[in-house]
Amino acid sequence: MGIYKYEGVDTNNKKVIGQMDAASEKEVRKIMRAQNVRIKKIIPPTILEFDLGAWMVEKGFAKSIGAKELGIFTKQLSTMISAGVPILQALEILYRSEKNAVLKFAIKKVAVDVGEGKTIAEAMAAHKCFDKLYCNLVRAGEAGGILDLILKKLAIHMEKAEKTKSQIKSAMMYPSIVIAVGAVVIWGMMVFVVPQFTGMLKETGQALPWVTQVVIDTSAFLGNYTPIIVPGTIAGVIFLLSYIKTPTGKIMWDNFSMRLPVFGGIIIKGNLSSFSNTLATLLSAGVSLIDALDICIETLDNSVIANDIKEVKKKVIEGKTLTEPLSKIEYFPELVTQMIRVGEQTGQIDQMLSRVAEVFEGEVDDLVTGMTKLIEPVIIVVLGSIIATILVAMYLPMFMSAGA
Repeated sequence: MGIYKYEGVDTNNKKVIGQMDAASEKEVRKIMRAQNVRIKKIIPPTILEFDLGAWMVEKGFAKSIGAKELGIFTKQLSTMISAGVPILQALEILYRSEKNAVLKFAIKKVAVDVGEGKTIAEAMAAHKCFDKLYCNLVRAGEAGGILDLILKKLAIHMEKAEKTKSQIKSAMMYPSIVIAVGAVVIWGMMVFVVPQFTGMLKETGQALPWVTQVVIDTSAFLGNYTPIIVPGTIAGVIFLLSYIKTPTGKIMWDNFSMRLPVFGGIIIKGNLSSFSNTLATLLSAGVSLIDALDICIETLDNSVIANDIKEVKKKVIEGKTLTEPLSKIEYFPELVTQMIRVGEQTGQIDQMLSRVAEVFEGEVDDLVTGMTKLIEPVIIVVLGSIIATILVAMYLPMFMSAGA
């Protein structure tokens, strides 16, 4: 991307001189041809006019866009459209103020495509940062003439979805960090502290208690095999993470994580909250139930729940209500299915799904809070007990010899 200067003639054979921000000479010629201008000369951008951010996006070096940045863009676009700002002008304003290179590049391309006659949804569909859910809602908003309202709903939906994801991540991350730090402290004691005691105890020549011998043997093992254990552990983690990214590995990991005590409940409730919120947003925008379910399947993080929703979609296509197949999913609460049934009967399923999402969000909050309160003392007690055992094992022979 950069500033290209051009010279040409229009249909009246009048000289046309100007410049534009484009990706290549080919793009300049294409745009000017659409304006009935025949190009005679193009001057490419100099190094000072070169758009480094756009170049990094095109080469795949730029940092990807986050949900928070996309949510801010969506909210701002909704506000400007609601205020009566023309879409092209709104996109231009957002383009100039955007800091993220990927989103900035996408906004520019969307504006160019819209200027050439494409709909906003069609223009956005060409960019990975606007997923299927986003594009379908924008399409529904354009068709119904309520794009500003749809974008506002979409921004709220993205905010809620991001909150749920961050709660799940924090619930998994906190104990992992505490355990990792504790493991490093224990390893340091076994490798560097215990050997200091071992030499002194050998000099005494006394028989060692079994607990002391176990600690010394463990220390010797870690001291001898740490150069193998550490690289092996790193390689194992890398292999596990790579395997989880495969379809088979993803299903196995999701099955395992759903069955974990406490964590499993957070993962299930979080994904069901996301599903209910997404489905409610789509249905309220006028998207058909089948299409809405299809989009929900793509947006779910958990492959097991996504596969179950695929079965729900099949049953709905066969003519069943949404409640019937949902009620057969064992982890889907009966109270929730009853609420959805009421929504179907009253014709307000989108509103009922929004309330269901709120119920799940509240349950996730409670589970995360409860888990944090429960797991923190448990981890502290376990790690403290291990460290205390090491210290007692080292000092026990000294106490025994002093008593003798």
